[in-house]
Amino acid sequence: QVQLVESGGGLVQPGGSLRLSCAVSGFTLEYYAIGWFRQAPGKGREGVSFISSADGSTQYADSVKGRFTISRDNAKNTVYLQMNSLTPEDTAVYYCNAPRRVPRPPWGQGTQVTVSS
Repeated sequence: QVQLVESGGGLVQPGGSLRLSCAVSGFTLEYYAIGWFRQAPGKGREGVSFISSADGSTQYADSVKGRFTISRDNAKNTVYLQMNSLTPEDTAVYYCNAPRRVPRPPWGQGTQVTVSS
């Protein structure tokens, strides 16, 4: 069964850090690019960061560039998102997916990140 399970969210103060994990099962991670997405209350889902399958190249939304780092461990079938210098604007439910996989995997439950003092 194809599944992506997000974890690592929580409540953190502004300026704090969190590391999210995306555990993949049902397909071989190394063959697919993986993206992290987020959805804030009342807003649509947006792409945050992507990592390629071929050379591990990365992309970031302008709003997180310089603060977030995406990485992958193919041996563990896991993708990570290190988030530093968090601000209240980063508050959202964070999801991972393999957007170019056909068929695209179902969206998981996500992990809630709340940045508040």
